[in-house]
Amino acid sequence: MSQHKEVKLVTTHQLLAMKQRGEKISMLTAYDFSMASILDGAGIDVLLVGDSASNVMAGHETTLPITLDQMIYHAQSVVRAVKRAFVVVDMPFGSYQGNSSEALRSAIRIMKESGGHGIKLEGGAEIKESITRILTAGIPVMGHLGLTPQSIYKFGTYTVRAKEEAEAQKLLEDAQLLQELGCFAIVLEKIPSALAKQVAEQLTIPVIGIGAGPDVDGQVLVVHDMLGITKEFKPRFLRRYAELHETMSEAVRSYIKDVKDRDFPSREEAY
Repeated sequence: MSQHKEVKLVTTHQLLAMKQRGEKISMLTAYDFSMASILDGAGIDVLLVGDSASNVMAGHETTLPITLDQMIYHAQSVVRAVKRAFVVVDMPFGSYQGNSSEALRSAIRIMKESGGHGIKLEGGAEIKESITRILTAGIPVMGHLGLTPQSIYKFGTYTVRAKEEAEAQKLLEDAQLLQELGCFAIVLEKIPSALAKQVAEQLTIPVIGIGAGPDVDGQVLVVHDMLGITKEFKPRFLRRYAELHETMSEAVRSYIKDVKDRDFPSREEAY
């Protein structure tokens, strides 16, 4: 008979230990209670309440429109479901850039009101002050370098970043800086895998990739993409583990047909 296994909460300390022993870290996004419950129950290590909610939950073109209040709402829903995973919450655009006091206020609101375990923000040296202020409050910070979707209008494209020597050098310096400031981990998005490998080898903190190749310490995907709920988005780095768009559409079509044909509900399904 299998012994009852106690559920152990994933912490920043455990994530660091996972890197040290060479165990890869699994991370997915979540924005609501039901999905977070499934992901956590399946044993995911980290759940990211991503500002990608702006795209997949609200239908915006970019991540820019989502507000701090909306991010807190999504994070609250996720935290209520979680029994094991470490929950990181994205700080939305405008809640930390350019003003470290504002950044600290935003981070404190996220932690207090959502119950999340840490926050993530995009950028390197430019947001150094904000990161320092947030860390002094004892809030765990995850960095994010490479393709930073909140800066999409500056880049003008979602193409691979840091292919040029100068940008690659800055990324290496920023990664080092984020570690020195005290970040517990970094996400690298859409950069050449050789560069990502270099970052992961140079840093002692975990480096989690999305489109950053296999040589980092963990991987993250948007859950709607990897489950095949979204259909249009097909970047090279995405592996679909299910085709739920088709499965769900089929189920809905069957339901509609049964209602129209007076097949549902049956006598057995009535009181």
